[in-house]
Amino acid sequence: MKHRTAMSAAAVLLLAACGDATTNTAGTSSPSTNLLPRGDSPVTLDPADFTIDITNPYWPMSPGRRWTYVEREADGTEATAVVIVTSQTKVLANGITTRVVRDTLTQDGELVEDTFDYYAQDKSGNLWYFGEETAEFENGEVVTTAGSFEAGVDGALPGIALPGDPVAGMAYRQEYLKGEAEDNGQVLSTDEMAEVPAGSYRQVLLTKDTTPLEPDSLEYKLYAKGVGPVLVLRASGGTTRTELITIDTAQADAGTGPLGAP
Repeated sequence: MKHRTAMSAAAVLLLAACGDATTNTAGTSSPSTNLLPRGDSPVTLDPADFTIDITNPYWPMSPGRRWTYVEREADGTEATAVVIVTSQTKVLANGITTRVVRDTLTQDGELVEDTFDYYAQDKSGNLWYFGEETAEFENGEVVTTAGSFEAGVDGALPGIALPGDPVAGMAYRQEYLKGEAEDNGQVLSTDEMAEVPAGSYRQVLLTKDTTPLEPDSLEYKLYAKGVGPVLVLRASGGTTRTELITIDTAQADAGTGPLGAP
C-alpha cells in the first residue's frame, strides 16, 4: 500500500472520515524519536536484533493473515488490493532475515500489479521496511519491474514502516534509494476514529507520508490496533480512497515471486 497524495483534497476527506488531523499532537518530543532513521543517514543494523515474528500492535503480521481493500479513484474506477503475509522469508544483502508480504492489485479481474515486500521487527517493536520486488502487468504480461530495490544493494537504505511506540510528532524515513525512493513518514495522532466496510475503529494511529521527489504529494494512512491499515487517503490529480473490506486468514504460501500470475 505505497501510494502518493496532494494535501488539500486529502485533508478534506480526512476531516470528514476521522476528525481533525491535528488532534493529539501536543507533547511531540520522545526519547525514541531521534533513534529513527531520517533522510539518507546510514544505519548499522545487527541481524540478531531483528525477528520475522511481527507483533507491532498497529500492524501485526502473522503468516496467513490477509487484508482485502477496495481502491476508489476520483473518476469512479475501482480496483481490489489484497495483502497477504506469506510463510516465506528472505535473507537480504545486509544479513537480516525478513518476512515476505505479497500485495496484488487487480482491476476488472485482471492483475495490474504484483509486489513482494520485505519486513522485519526490531527489539524495540519498530517495524522496518527493507525493500520490494514489484512488477506491473498489461494483458497478463510484465511491462516493468521499476521500483524494485533491496536495502544494502546499490545504496538503498531500509526505513521504518511503523514505530514500535508511536508518539505524535515522530518523523522517520520509510525507504531510501536516491532519486528513486525517498519516502518519509510522520505520526500525527494516535487517537483518531475510522469507519470502513470492515468496521468502526477508535484510538486509530494516523500517519502522513511525503516524498521530496514529489513535493506536492501527500498521503494519510490510518492503522487500527490489532488490525493494520484500515484507510488510506491520497490525491494526485484527484483524490483516491482505499478502504479495508475484510481481514481474514489465507493460504500463507502466496506464490514465489511477482513475475507470474497469482
